[in-house]
Amino acid sequence: MAATGHTRILGIDPGLAATGWGLIEVRDNHLSFVADGTLKSDSRAALADRLAALFDGISELIETYAPDEVAVEETFVNANPKSTLKLGQARGVALLAPAKAGLPVAEYPPNLVKKSVVGAGHAAKEQIQMMVRTLLPGCAVETADAADALAVAICHAHHRQTRSLAEAAQ
Repeated sequence: MAATGHTRILGIDPGLAATGWGLIEVRDNHLSFVADGTLKSDSRAALADRLAALFDGISELIETYAPDEVAVEETFVNANPKSTLKLGQARGVALLAPAKAGLPVAEYPPNLVKKSVVGAGHAAKEQIQMMVRTLLPGCAVETADAADALAVAICHAHHRQTRSLAEAAQ
């Protein structure tokens, strides 16, 4: 936890074409919105270049916003194996960048993120955006990717104490 009594959490919704990110602050049980956005890559570029751009983008976010912890959404396996593999590579970069910066990284499955924010594990994108705006006043999140990333950060804020207690018991 940060020395000022609050914790900054960077949530990441990984994707090769678009990676959503959202930053919140947690002070006691109060959540507040800091920033959000989407990192996009050039679909015409080579895969390695796209992954490098994603790494650089996440690294720049970490340098700019100095989060204390990072939460990443786990891969959602879809019907197209090639798309799933590319998503997995983007997710690997989303885990690597904060780990290389020395930050703790937590991972959450999509259904737990949705259940933590909306109350239902199969919530629609619109429900997630609406609840993110409700839970984070002043947040005018425009993209589904950024809303999902903020939802991942909110999920982590709700579960981080439980995770810390479980890790301490091991």
